[in-house]
Amino acid sequence: MSDTSSAVPSAYNQVRTGARTGLSALLAGWDEQVFRSVATRHWPGAGPVLPRLSRSANHGLLWFGAAAGIVALGKGARSRRAAVRGVASLALASAAVNTLGKRAVRRHRPVLDAVPLIRQLKRQPFTTSFPSGHAASAAAFATGVAMESKGWGAVVAPLAAAVAVSRVYTGAHYPGDVLVGAALGVGAAYAVRGVVPTRSQMPSPGRPYAEAPALPGGKDLVVVVNRASGSSGTATLVRDALPLAEIVECEPQDVEAELEKAAAGPCVALGVMGGDGTINRAAAIAVRYGLPLAVFPGGTLNHFAYDLGIEDVYDTCRALVAGDAVRVDLGRFTPGPGGSGAPGYFLNTFSLGVYPELVRVREHWAPRIGGWPAGVLAAVEVLRAQHQLRAEFEGRQRSLWLLFAGNCIYQRMGPTPGHRHDLADGLLDVRVVHGGRMPGLRLLAAMLAGPLSRSPVHAAERMRRVRIGDIAPGTPLAFDGEVAESPRALVVDKAIEALTVYRPQALL
Repeated sequence: MSDTSSAVPSAYNQVRTGARTGLSALLAGWDEQVFRSVATRHWPGAGPVLPRLSRSANHGLLWFGAAAGIVALGKGARSRRAAVRGVASLALASAAVNTLGKRAVRRHRPVLDAVPLIRQLKRQPFTTSFPSGHAASAAAFATGVAMESKGWGAVVAPLAAAVAVSRVYTGAHYPGDVLVGAALGVGAAYAVRGVVPTRSQMPSPGRPYAEAPALPGGKDLVVVVNRASGSSGTATLVRDALPLAEIVECEPQDVEAELEKAAAGPCVALGVMGGDGTINRAAAIAVRYGLPLAVFPGGTLNHFAYDLGIEDVYDTCRALVAGDAVRVDLGRFTPGPGGSGAPGYFLNTFSLGVYPELVRVREHWAPRIGGWPAGVLAAVEVLRAQHQLRAEFEGRQRSLWLLFAGNCIYQRMGPTPGHRHDLADGLLDVRVVHGGRMPGLRLLAAMLAGPLSRSPVHAAERMRRVRIGDIAPGTPLAFDGEVAESPRALVVDKAIEALTVYRPQALL
């Protein structure tokens, strides 16, 4: 009885092993057959191209160059995100293939007797054949780019396909190696998207909807352009897209006067092109005159435009033609800059403490050594100065390194302001870094923490109103990248849904 029962599992295992062996043999035979078919067939025009293309993709050099080209030619946030996502997907795919894939299946490279010598690579790969790292990197990069920009994805996809084909054409891989490698690359891009969602996956900030006049061709629209923000080239795009609009280009010191002149004139909507500081001034004037605002991204960062969902001038042009608009909150601090009782406004952030000092030092050095080096120098100088802010915050005397108030809740801070899912939530994102030793570590901890976090060195809360008093004379404050002298006491609150701004309902 025992002999029979033990024989049954043994026979079953033999059948199962035989089935696996038969399937593996069938797939291997198919792989070999397709490989030889490719090797023996003449491919017109491929001889001078595919081997060079295959070599150029070694160590991801082709894709790093493509990413740099996308950033240089795209000149927009969508292109930058596409390049970064493509490189991140490539890095994950390469790591997965080289650390797990090639060690799990140690398949030998194809025999090259059927591959013409002119096609073969000068230096044959020495690693195992399965899966193809080149195909994985190509598919990962192309998929990552396409997730952020369909246009750039369409440009990169044929190049990625050619690299994958070149690995079989040159005899470096079997077709099965390439197909599995490409599948791993696509999977890597989706894994990256699972950790860092694409822009299209994020909730739309486009509510509540507002009524605004439709302006086909830009009729009755005046757009004030700040030349210092490097927007002159972009202004040409607006002229072409909105031929009936009046475009006024001016120097930074004349921006506010031109905005006032345009708002007081016969226009029915006010347009602005520049960075966040320029848009801030336009927003305050648009609210004062009761005009809808058309924002054309033209500065370095454009936080407000991007959080609104506007990434290029064509998004705004489509909204103007259709009359699509939303209402958004404005942050407000009273009294405003200049010592008058009138409030100051901020679209993005307001701060006291080290950040205004950092902005002031950075602006001093930027014209001489450039923006990024000036920012690093400013951070080192400000943190070494050990100038803590002493002020009365919500009725209590405190020593602070930083008091930050965001217009609406930032989902994540990080080294730069994060993304806001709702620009009309009625809330201030208030973050405080308490005084003490090691300001750099304290600031870093606050940056990495999210809303509603609290620790001995920092605190973050959602508030509607903040009172700050007993501020030392000469203390700077910063709002949307602009720096001014703070009054002795002020109140930070919100103007709820005060600004109407054009935004297309359906973003492409």
